[in-house]
Amino acid sequence: MSATTDGPRLHMFECGTLKCHVENIKMNQGLGDPYEIPVPWYLIEHPRGLVVIDGGNAAECAEDAVKHWGGISDVYWPTMTAADACVPTLQAAGFDPADVRYILQSHLHLDHTGALAALEAFPNAEVVATRTEFEYAHAPDWFADGGYIKADYVKPNVPWTLLEETEDGYDLFGDGTIRCWRTPGHAPGHQSFEITLPNSGAMLLTVDAAYTTDHWNERALPGFLASAVDAVRSVRKLHHIARRSDATVVTGHDPEAWPTFKQSPAGVYD
Repeated sequence: MSATTDGPRLHMFECGTLKCHVENIKMNQGLGDPYEIPVPWYLIEHPRGLVVIDGGNAAECAEDAVKHWGGISDVYWPTMTAADACVPTLQAAGFDPADVRYILQSHLHLDHTGALAALEAFPNAEVVATRTEFEYAHAPDWFADGGYIKADYVKPNVPWTLLEETEDGYDLFGDGTIRCWRTPGHAPGHQSFEITLPNSGAMLLTVDAAYTTDHWNERALPGFLASAVDAVRSVRKLHHIARRSDATVVTGHDPEAWPTFKQSPAGVYD
């Protein structure tokens, strides 16, 4: 299966879960209480090629999470099988990774670099991130360092396309199907994605700009962030975008909201 000629379609996949505590997701709430969150990633079929967004956890997490992630695995524990990783999931759904034209990076935290970690499987893909996130991820501050697994993305010959601050709202194909919105806060160079489909309308993938509906509804800050002020303002910005396009909002890691969406291969948005 390759890119559709009937118009774009959005597939939602899950790369297992992360076990953590409530306070890791909702700042200062539920201290010590266990919490388990989904790790979503996305595929868009477009007449001009396939687009992967993030790709979840690296496949190495299914083999030895402690070895691949180090000490951060004491805080966030990935629960996944080898079949949950990005490349085997694509192949099981009937897609050829060689047909992927773009890998879009919301940011470069450890549970969003699964496609980059397997970059050799995507020989024709450009990797699109913000320059802000690229630069920060290569030299993060001490408190953020554990969230960046450099083995996933610091490697030779990565075909980076880096978006500048002046390119907010970047239209990937120039047809309004995929727009990239700068939403810093959780990470300095985070971006969210507005996907416009023929029948389903606009789908706003907040990714980690809003982990959960509590973040979206301004009842909690993320458990991890680079800037509280930027995080709050990015959610406000996304509210404006959602109202304008009457978008369906898809938060990044909400264990209650995530099951309400159609997930591939059983379901797809078109």
